[in-house]
Amino acid sequence: MQHHLLIDADDTLWENNIYYEQAIHAFITFLNHSHLTPEEVRAVLDDVERLMGYGSVNFTRSLVETYSRLVEKDLRDEDLQQVRQFGEQIRSHPLQLIAGVKETLDYLSPRHDLVLLTKGDVEEQRMKIEQSGIESYFREVLIVQEKDVVTYHHVVKKLLVDPQQTWMIGNSPRSDINPALAAGLNAVYIPHPHTWRLEHEEVQHSGEGRLLTLSAFTDLRTQF
Repeated sequence: MQHHLLIDADDTLWENNIYYEQAIHAFITFLNHSHLTPEEVRAVLDDVERLMGYGSVNFTRSLVETYSRLVEKDLRDEDLQQVRQFGEQIRSHPLQLIAGVKETLDYLSPRHDLVLLTKGDVEEQRMKIEQSGIESYFREVLIVQEKDVVTYHHVVKKLLVDPQQTWMIGNSPRSDINPALAAGLNAVYIPHPHTWRLEHEEVQHSGEGRLLTLSAFTDLRTQF
């Protein structure tokens, strides 16, 4: 039986958040706050990121805003430029597919209907998709601002697919799994050790859809 597989991109097909974590570590070390712990600094950054939104450009703005709030000395242009570089260097990382992704797409694409469904800054996501070299496996690429229940209902209508034969595959409980299940789709949860903290959420098996949890993207070959 052919299934419709909606597949997430960042930290499902290629590495992404690990580069943000490296930048955050460098930022916290550079700030070197006298009494806030690294975790307390990170909590302030998390709050700022919730307001700023997704993508490396907004992340860079979040770093600058957090530094401006917490710095214990006069703001200097050279220090602000260093903070910006922590964020801007993320875009220069070569895109790295997660192990086994291409081989798994080779297996899945003749058997099922594949759609790439990612969220974030359109220009940045489009750039990563082009760099990945895997766009041809997908019959359509959808870049959305948010992945919530409304989005999944819209995607089902746009693609003209049966929700009961449609699976959302990704690493984020908040964006990939819970809203897809709530919208009546099935979901495949593939945890990633570096999933963005703001995407963490307890997996809630609501709705009528089926839920699978796999340890790796390559395990999709045993299920589909």
